[in-house]
Amino acid sequence: MSDNDEIYLHAEKIDKIYPGTKALDQVSFDIKRGKVNVLIGENGAGKSTLMRIIAGIEKQSAGKLYLQGREVSFNSTMDARAEGIAIIHQELCLFPNLTVFQNLFMASERTKGGILDDAEHRKLAKQVLARLKYPIDPDTRVGDLRVGQQQMIEIARNLLIPNLKILIMDEPTSSLSEQEVDVLFNIMRELTASGISIVYISHRLEELMRIGDFVTIFRDGKLVAEAAVKDIDVPWIVKQMVGEGKSYPTRKAMVDWNTREKVLEVKDLTLPKSGGGLLLNKVSFELHKGEILGIYGLLGAGRTEIFECIMGMRPEHTGQVIKNGQPLKIESVAGQIASGFAWLPEDRQRDGLVQAMDIDKNIALSEIGHFMTPLGLINDRKESAATDEMIKDVHIKVADKHLPILSLSGGNQQKVVFAKGALTQPEIMLLDEPSRGIDIGAKTEIFHLIYQYAERGVSLLVVSSELEEIIAIADRIIVLSNGVKTAEFTGDDITQDNLVKASYIGHQQADENAQTA
Repeated sequence: MSDNDEIYLHAEKIDKIYPGTKALDQVSFDIKRGKVNVLIGENGAGKSTLMRIIAGIEKQSAGKLYLQGREVSFNSTMDARAEGIAIIHQELCLFPNLTVFQNLFMASERTKGGILDDAEHRKLAKQVLARLKYPIDPDTRVGDLRVGQQQMIEIARNLLIPNLKILIMDEPTSSLSEQEVDVLFNIMRELTASGISIVYISHRLEELMRIGDFVTIFRDGKLVAEAAVKDIDVPWIVKQMVGEGKSYPTRKAMVDWNTREKVLEVKDLTLPKSGGGLLLNKVSFELHKGEILGIYGLLGAGRTEIFECIMGMRPEHTGQVIKNGQPLKIESVAGQIASGFAWLPEDRQRDGLVQAMDIDKNIALSEIGHFMTPLGLINDRKESAATDEMIKDVHIKVADKHLPILSLSGGNQQKVVFAKGALTQPEIMLLDEPSRGIDIGAKTEIFHLIYQYAERGVSLLVVSSELEEIIAIADRIIVLSNGVKTAEFTGDDITQDNLVKASYIGHQQADENAQTA
């Protein structure tokens, strides 16, 4: 542990282990007093996990935290806030049915004579909003504010903490205008000048270079580089993020996909965001028979939302989805499955599997109607033959298919989800993070399955947060940033540098496109 007075908090050899993955691996990290400490890394690199530990949201699996040289342990956010540590989450944590001042003082109410002192609440609310150059009426209902205004309320709430020492900001500018960003940066400089430390996570490299004092880069759960912002540039950041890469099986089909049959067209796909703004803004792309089209982007870019629109989970979307030349009237998930789509969700435990069912029944779920007799009973023999065929086809390692689904490893559970989708004999498969939470061996097997089905003529849309994976999997890649398609790469143009620059630096372009769209 360092005795340097400039270090306000020191994290020593922090590990965080979740089932199937190690999110943090022996990470030692310093938060410098009165500085903007910037964290950078791909999705899943471990930066937000470390911040949740420091903010008391989660407990580390191993390692220690030291605050001004004193060992501390946080069992809740209340413990962390008592030490002056606060976090502003990327996802808003507000009560839309309550007023601005009620949200600002939630869980820190002032009382007078044993009752809530709303006069004091309103006065202090006006003061902090004036400081942010945001003179909103404290009695305004938060649900009536646009998303950018709600983000400023979230920031204001944390500025009211009386003993604030460390403020963690996770993507605080994602919903703000350029003018609002300028105001926020001025406030941040006021805070650091008074000795408050800020930890700043953002996907906007131009912002980080502008506001940051020190940069720390995470990759695959490890801290891989640190530097003062004045000593580095954007290419250095990109190089540190990318690393040396991993070895994954690749399939680079030497095909001019424009000459292949077009099976899917998405035109001007637009999805409104609750509270204002857009999750997707006029996204268009094409998919050809037997093609693997990768979708790359950072958290919040709109990748999963594309799949949700196509599968009928977002009826509020606009734009066209055209399959084999015919515009689709998207009404339900079941209807889309019947139309030849299969979806493998990112969270297999929540959305892909039924925990109370065995392996056999999980595979059969997507085609349960085809196994029904005229009397409404399940033809067990027909169902069993179909699931046996899928277990063999996707190479699920199982001694008895009637065992509980949770008896399988993460990789084999993922194969069950794949088999469930493949059982419907789809023309188009939508794979959202197909290798999430599985080891390198299982990832290789999943990749081979993807290549195998592409060779059979199935067309696949694949979302992956890992650069090495998406480059290995995809024949062509589109990049999203802030809900806007910022780039499309094929052949030799599919490089890590190009993808990172389009997804990070593309935030500014995406904002400009969104404002002029």
